[in-house]
Parts: sequence; C-alpha cells; structure tokens
Amino acid sequence: MTAVAKRPWRRPMVGRDRSERHRPSTPLELLFDLCFVVAVSQAGGELHQGLAAGRLGVAVLGYLGVFFAIWWAWVNFTWFASAYDVDDVPYRLLSLVQIAGGLVLAAGVPAAFERFDFTIVTAGYAIMRLALVSQWLRVAWEDPPRRATAFRFAAGLTLVQVGWVARLALPQPWGWLGFLPLAGLDLAVPIWAERSGPRTPWHPGHITERYGLFTLIVLGESVLAATVAVQSAFAAHGPAGALVTISAAGLLLVFGLWWSYFKRPAGEALRAASAFAWGYGHYAVFAAAAALGAGLQVAAEVVSRKPSGLGPVGAAFAVALPVAVYLAVVGVLQTRVNPERPVALRFLAAALLVLVAAAASAALPLPVAILAMAAVLGLLVSLDVVEAQRGKPLA
Repeated sequence: MTAVAKRPWRRPMVGRDRSERHRPSTPLELLFDLCFVVAVSQAGGELHQGLAAGRLGVAVLGYLGVFFAIWWAWVNFTWFASAYDVDDVPYRLLSLVQIAGGLVLAAGVPAAFERFDFTIVTAGYAIMRLALVSQWLRVAWEDPPRRATAFRFAAGLTLVQVGWVARLALPQPWGWLGFLPLAGLDLAVPIWAERSGPRTPWHPGHITERYGLFTLIVLGESVLAATVAVQSAFAAHGPAGALVTISAAGLLLVFGLWWSYFKRPAGEALRAASAFAWGYGHYAVFAAAAALGAGLQVAAEVVSRKPSGLGPVGAAFAVALPVAVYLAVVGVLQTRVNPERPVALRFLAAALLVLVAAAASAALPLPVAILAMAAVLGLLVSLDVVEAQRGKPLA
C-alpha cells in the first residue's frame, strides 16, 4: 500500500510563486464561486421584477449598488487567494467564514431592492471583511517583506468597513449619497496598499482563469433566467413562434458574448498591463452579463402579453443595453491588454448596432429586433473566423 503523505494543518503564509507554469483554480475557489451564484441570481431576479414593474430608475440603481457589493467581495477574495492561498486549515476556515458572509449578503438583496435597506447586505459584507482582514494580518505576521503592504490592506479594509456600517445610520437620500464616496474608497484601498514595497504575488494566468470562470457563471445565470421565462410563457400558452425566436436569439447572444470574451484571454499579457484597470473594468462586464437574463425575461413576458411596465421598445433596450455595455467594455479592456491587436473600435461599432436594433423595435416585432441583435454578434464572430483564416488581425 502506498503511504499517504501527511499535510501540516498550518503552513507559513508566504507569497505564491508568480512564475508557476500552471496555476489552476482550486476546489475551494470553485466552491466560493458556486455560493456567489446565489447572490448573482438574487440580484438578477430583483432587477427583472423592477423592470417588469416599470420602476426603471429604482431597479437599475438598486442593481448597480447590490452588484457592486457582490463583485467587490468576490474580487477581494480572488486576488488574495491568487497571492496567498496556502490551503492549510486556518486558510480554509477563514474562507468558510467569507462564504458564509457571501450567503448573508445574498439574503439581504431583496430588502436592498425593495426598501433600500442595506442592513443585511452590510452585515454579510462585515463578516467577509472580518475574515479577509484576519488573512491580511496573518500575512503581515508571516511574510516580512510584504508586512507594510499587508498592514495597509488590513487598515484600509477595516476603516472603510466602519464607514459602511456608519452609513446605515444616515437617512435617505444621504445614505445613497454616501454610497459613491465609500465605494471609491473601497476601490482605492488596493491601489494605496500596493503603492510601495514588494507587490503581492498574484498570478496572471490564475487571475485570468478566475475572471473567466466568473464570466461563465454570470452568463450561465442569464441562460437560466431566459429559460425559466420562456418555459413560463409556454405554460401560459404564449405565442410559440415569438417565444422560440426570443429563446434562440438569446442563446445566440450569450454565445456571441462568450466568444467575444474568450477569443482573446489576457493571460500573461496581464503582467505588463494595468491590472487595476483590467480588474476593475470587469464590474461592468459581470453586471452586464447578469443583467442580460433580466432583459430576456422581460422580453418573453412582453411578447406573451403578461402585465409589464415596459412595452416592446423598453423590453428591447432591456436586452440591448447590457449587450452593448458588455461589448464596449470588453473591447476596451482587450485592447488595453493587447494593444498590438486593437479591437475596441470593432466592439464599439457592434455595441452601437445593437442599440440601433433595439430602437428599430418601434417598427419591427420585438423578437425580430432581438434576432437582429444576435445577428450583430454573429457578424463579430464571423470577423474573428475570417481573421483566423487570414492569420492576421483585420483592420
């Protein structure tokens, strides 16, 4: 019998090797993402309900705020794990606390949307921050070269979290007005913490894979939301042809967005690029991908003549705007990472055409307008295929 190698229950928390040839996502990270699916699903579902009720401003504002909390909590865990995942018992237990905080955050999403009550969301955030600050203090103790950086992370996260808790005492609209400066301070903590001394040893290939996996998660949530909406409309004896068209167009849209993102992964190019701009820009990518499902749900309800606060044009833009934002941001990010292969103009043009297709829903049936949006994505995919055949980027 082969002897089983003993694993110490605790290891020194020193930085990972940035030059590792293959740094895959761990099962613990995948479990973390799986739990965050709950929060993403809750946010998308609340956005759909707000749009269907015609509460556009409230729904979009609430969605952007809640999704920021979801996204930023995920970002903090992901980048820390890329640099310091020692996979010992203390690390796993503190990660479990962060997962629990994420589930509490998800439980507070409905109250945040319906009453602008962020108490439960903030509580979940505080639980996650408590565990993350503990991780950074452990780094400060066990990784002397990066001690100052770790202390800055711990201090910055703690102070901003105190601000988030204090914000709960503010009456509206001051609570909402306090959101933006606190979000800005949260985003500034990593920039300030990494300003001097050795940087945290995050792995470019690992970060790229982690962001890619989360992109798949939010795209998958859109597929699920659209499937449920179409299934419900069929059960209510909605128009079969229109629903099949929306379902097919929605699938083509998701496929086109998937292709556009994964055709040019950042990979090792992220070492030389602005990692902060790339990482922060994905807030719009993730939020747009998750919002697409809400738009497709609204579109299915409109063609089924269910009560909705949006007409055909509004439903068309509920689909088109997430697609356009996704394309525009992905195009800019990919061009920043790979400036020798610029695609920003191509993607921005496609985003504009998608919005034109949405506007055309004033004269065209809604399913046809959404199918036209899918055709734009099909054109983008076709250009990539032609480019690959030629062996050089298209002008």
